[in-house]
Amino acid sequence: MKLTCKEWVLTALLAATAASAITTLILILVEATDVLLPAGTKFGIVFDAGSSHTSLFVYRWPADKENDTGVISQALVCRVKGPGISSYASNPAQAGESLRDCLEEALAVIPEAHHRQTPMFLGATAGMRLLSQKNSSQAGDVFAAVAQALRQAPVNFQGAELLSGQDEGAFGWITINYVLSLLVKYSFSGEWIRPPEGKLVGALDMGGASTQITFVPRGPILDKSTQATFRLYGFEHRVYTHSYLCFGRDQMLNRLLAQLVQSSPNALIRHPCYHSGYAGTLSLVPLYESPCVQDTAPPGFPQNLTVEGLGNPAACVSAIRDLFNFSSCEGRGDCAFNGVYQPPVQGQFYAFSNFYYTFHFLNLTSGQPLATVNATVWEFCQKPWKLVEATWPGEGPRLRDYCASGLYLLTLLVDGYGFSKETWSSLEFRKQAGGTDIGWTLGYMLNLTSMIPAEPPTRWRAESYGVWVASIVFVVLTLGAVLAAAAAQLLWPRD
Repeated sequence: MKLTCKEWVLTALLAATAASAITTLILILVEATDVLLPAGTKFGIVFDAGSSHTSLFVYRWPADKENDTGVISQALVCRVKGPGISSYASNPAQAGESLRDCLEEALAVIPEAHHRQTPMFLGATAGMRLLSQKNSSQAGDVFAAVAQALRQAPVNFQGAELLSGQDEGAFGWITINYVLSLLVKYSFSGEWIRPPEGKLVGALDMGGASTQITFVPRGPILDKSTQATFRLYGFEHRVYTHSYLCFGRDQMLNRLLAQLVQSSPNALIRHPCYHSGYAGTLSLVPLYESPCVQDTAPPGFPQNLTVEGLGNPAACVSAIRDLFNFSSCEGRGDCAFNGVYQPPVQGQFYAFSNFYYTFHFLNLTSGQPLATVNATVWEFCQKPWKLVEATWPGEGPRLRDYCASGLYLLTLLVDGYGFSKETWSSLEFRKQAGGTDIGWTLGYMLNLTSMIPAEPPTRWRAESYGVWVASIVFVVLTLGAVLAAAAAQLLWPRD
């Protein structure tokens, strides 16, 4: 069937209209989606300069999603060889030199084209806090040496600083809630939605020299010195946070040993927290170098101590409790220990760092009830040293301290922070969440790079979304009407 001239014109008009409509539709979609081109990747480096060791973390995120939640991932973690930087007080240059190997690993992970734009930070915690108390000049020399070494790297070094205990706790809280995507939700209309406050989790951190507790309490925080307030994604968060200096794992062990030395009539120390059959020699000098140990060495004691294990968990708990001042909180429902104000714990908690490492070694990170945890630790403490060595070979000097660490953590969590058999199930002992190590470093970087904005961004809202939908509907209906008219003209029988 041959088309008439009129029909040829109508067909051409139809084709032009269809092409125009499709082009318009494509333009609307392109305008609405801003053309999703492949995004670049950005990187950030953070050194965690703790009391016992330093770790380096490399984080990466899509360049076009800096202010979205849950987009940052951990690209590398590197443990620096040797002790923490505070241990190099007498040789500051070595503190900076010790960081080079991990820094080279980080530079190998980050593409060279990104080096100059990569921010790098170093945050020092309780070990350097103690050194600053003991000798501020030496602490300053260590920071200067570290900064000098890191400035030589081809990245954007932002500086090395001493974190306060409150900042350490708050940044750890931000990290865990960010990784779990609990700080904010994103709506289809381009708005941020604040999740229920009861969903936010608390953070329990345990380093070598200090320990932190941070959570959102039910009621007001009465002691404002324990309150941290920040604005994230346009929403204000108010948390209780407190850091206990000298209550970290390593300093607790030092204080415990010093306490036993003070009460011993001679240089033979019978340690209730060491396993029966254990015998070893310890140097007396480093014990009293720590500002956490208030006593001085007993006169006439030799430089080296002989220590024997008793394997007595009851006596161990009694000695550990003497490290706390619980009597200062008697009769108070808003007090932890040492007279420190604390609202009652509530909600879920993530316990990490030495909380995790100790209970992971004891196989107690699977949600066991408090009674089981307590019984397991006591049973471990009563094992003879030869059996412990044979069962866990390769643990080194740490092996003798797991009994004391386990009983210390139980004392801190139950008698100190106030967890009970009813609330114990709210504790999760974790090293990672979402493939990211839990700690203060990610929250620290997010804060310093302003990657969690304080206010909502200026983006298209529901009104523009409605216009977008209406435009598409209009184009589709127009195209349909033209197609229908054309079909009628072409297929309708001629007179």
